Amino acid sequence: MLSENEKYNNFVHEFSNILYNLKVDIPFSDYIFLCVGSDKIIGDSYGPLVGEKLKNSFKNMYHNIKIYGTLEDPISAVNLEKTVEDIDKKYQHPCIIAIDSALSFSNKIGSIFVSDTKMQFGKGAGKKMIQVGDISIKGVVAKDYKIPRYNFSGLQNTRLGDVIKLADITSSGIYDVIKYR
Repeated sequence: MLSENEKYNNFVHEFSNILYNLKVDIPFSDYIFLCVGSDKIIGDSYGPLVGEKLKNSFKNMYHNIKIYGTLEDPISAVNLEKTVEDIDKKYQHPCIIAIDSALSFSNKIGSIFVSDTKMQFGKGAGKKMIQVGDISIKGVVAKDYKIPRYNFSGLQNTRLGDVIKLADITSSGIYDVIKYR
C-alpha cells in the first residue's frame, strides 16, 4: 500500500505528464475543472470536495481557471449535461479536466487514476451518461461489485476521512502542477 506522499508524487507525475503532452492544434483558452458528484453520498463526494478545495486554492489567482462542481454548487446526473452545454457555449477552446469518484477492485481503493481520455460518467451506478473531458481524474473510493445497487450501497458506506484524503492529494497535486505551468 502506498503512503500518502507516494500517492501524491505518483499523481503529480501522471497529471503533469498528461497535461503537458496533450496534442492540440490551438492553445487552450481556459482550464475547466469539472468536478462531478453529490455531497449527499459520501463516496460520491470526491468530485465536489476536490472542486471546493480547488476553488479555495485558485481564488483570485488565475483568470483562465474555472471550477465547476463544489460542495455549495455540485454537478451531478441532474445537471451535468446542461453544465457541459453551458461550458461549450461560454468557452472557445477549453481544456476540460473531468474529476469523479470511481469504483474498482478492493486493492485499488485509495488510488487516483489520470487519463488523457474522456470520462464516462455514471458507470458504477448503472447509468449511461455523457462522456466529457480532455483529461479524466478518477479517485477510487469503493469496491466495484458490478451490480448497481451494491455499488450504491458501497458509495453510501465509504469512510469520509478516506474520501477527504483522496481529495486533498488530488487538489494539492493539481494546484502544484498548474501553478508551475
